Amino acid sequence: MLDYTAMILAIGPELWLAATALIGVLLGAVLKDKFNAFAFKFGALVLFAAAAFSLMNYQGGEAFNGLVRTNTFVNFAKFVSYAIGGVTLMMSEGFLKRHNTIRYEYALLTIFASLGIGMTLSAADLMTLYMGVETLSLSSYVMAAFHRDSIRSSEAGLKYFVLGSLASGMLLYGASLVYGFAGSTEYVAIAAAEPSVGMMFGMVLMIVGLAFKVSAAPMHVWTPDVYEGSPTPVAAFFATAPKMASMVVFANVMYTVFGGIIEQWQMILSIIAGLSMIIGSLGALTQTNIKRLLGYSSIANIGYALVAVAAGQEFGAGPLLVFMTLYVIASLGLFAGVLSMRRKGGMVEGINELGGLMRKRPWLAIALSVLIFSMAGLPPFGGFFGKWEVLNAGLDAGLLPLAVILVLASVVSLGYYLRLIKIMWFDEPTEKFEAIDGSVTFTVIASAVLTGVVFLIFIYQLSGWAGNAAAGLAI
Repeated sequence: MLDYTAMILAIGPELWLAATALIGVLLGAVLKDKFNAFAFKFGALVLFAAAAFSLMNYQGGEAFNGLVRTNTFVNFAKFVSYAIGGVTLMMSEGFLKRHNTIRYEYALLTIFASLGIGMTLSAADLMTLYMGVETLSLSSYVMAAFHRDSIRSSEAGLKYFVLGSLASGMLLYGASLVYGFAGSTEYVAIAAAEPSVGMMFGMVLMIVGLAFKVSAAPMHVWTPDVYEGSPTPVAAFFATAPKMASMVVFANVMYTVFGGIIEQWQMILSIIAGLSMIIGSLGALTQTNIKRLLGYSSIANIGYALVAVAAGQEFGAGPLLVFMTLYVIASLGLFAGVLSMRRKGGMVEGINELGGLMRKRPWLAIALSVLIFSMAGLPPFGGFFGKWEVLNAGLDAGLLPLAVILVLASVVSLGYYLRLIKIMWFDEPTEKFEAIDGSVTFTVIASAVLTGVVFLIFIYQLSGWAGNAAAGLAI
C-alpha cells in the first residue's frame, strides 16, 4: 500500500509552490492591479514557507513511483535557494515601483521559477529533470525581458531565450541518447546499466546543457549580456537561487547517474572548470559596468565550484555546498548594493560612479567591502573558507592542475575586486545617491555580516552541516 503521507512530504515544498502560484494567478485575475503591491509580500512568504517545508522532511523520501527522490543533499540546496529567492523578491518591489513596472506577474514568475528549481533538485528521472529545467527556464526568459519598454531588457530576454533553447535541446537530445542506450530514464537504472559509446555521447551532451544552465565556459556567452540587460532584481535572482540549485543538480546528476564512470567525465569537467576560471577572471578585468563585472565573476566562481564536482562525490559534495552557500550570499549582497545606488537620472551601474562612497555612505561602503573581500576569497572572510574547501577537494582527488589554476585565477581576480575597493575608498566623491528602501540596505548589511562575521565564527558548523547533507547521497 502506498504511503501517501511520505509521498506528500517528499515533494511538499513543490506542491506548496504549485498550489500557491495557481492561487496567485486566480487572485491576480480577480483583483487585477489591486494585487500588485501585495503580490510581492505574498510571494516572499510563500518562498520562505517553502524553505521551512524543505527542512520539515530534511531526510527526504520518494514520490510518484521514483520520479521524485529527495535527500539531505538536495534539501540543503532547496532551503538555501528558496530562502534567497524570497529575499530577492522582497528587494524587487521598490525597484519595480520606481520604474513603473510593478506587476503581480513578476512575483508569480519568481514562484514558478522556484517551482522549477525544486523539481530539478528533486528529480530522480530524466523526464522530471527536463520538466524542472524547462519550468525554471521559461519563467526566467520572461523575467529577463520584464521591462518591456527597455531595449536592453528585451534584448537580454531574447538572447537568453535563443541560447537557452539551444542548450535545452542539447540536454534533451543527450537525455534521449542515454535513455536509448540504458533502456530507462531512472537515475538508478541508468547508473546500473552497462556503459556504451552511445551513452557517453549522451552524457557529454547533457554536460553541455547543464554547463549552460550554470553559465560555465565555453557555454557562458549569455551571462554578461543577460546580467547587464535584465532588471537588476532579476539579475540578482539569476545569480543566486537558480545558480545554487543548478550546481547541486549538476553534481547530483554526475554523482548519481554517472558516478560509476567518473573516469569518463572527470577530464571533461576539469577542462570546463579551468576554462571558466580563466575566462571569468580575465574577462572581468576590462569591465566598466558593475553588472557585467559580476557576470564574469560568476563564471569564474562557477569554475571554482566545478572543481568540487570534478573531485567526485567522496571529496567534493560537502565542499560544493559550503562554497555555493557562501558565494550566493555574497552575490546577493553585492547585487543589493547595486540596487541601493540610484540618482535622479536612474540606476548607477558604472564602476567609476562608486567614487568616494566611503565618505558619503560609510556603512554601505564597509558592507560592500566585506562582500567583495569574501567574493575574492581573502581571509578571514567566509569566501576564503569556501575556496579553501574546494581547493582541498581538488587536491584530495589528485586534480593538481585545477588547484593551480584556481589559485592563479583567484590572484588575477584581485585586480578587479581591489579596483572596486580603491574607487569606493580613495577616489573623489561623485554625485550623492538617493535614499533607497530599507529592505535593500538591510540585505547588503545582513549579507556582509553573514559572510564576514557569522561564518567566520561558525564556518566549522556550516562545513559540518554540508558534510552531513552530502552524506545523504550515499543513502
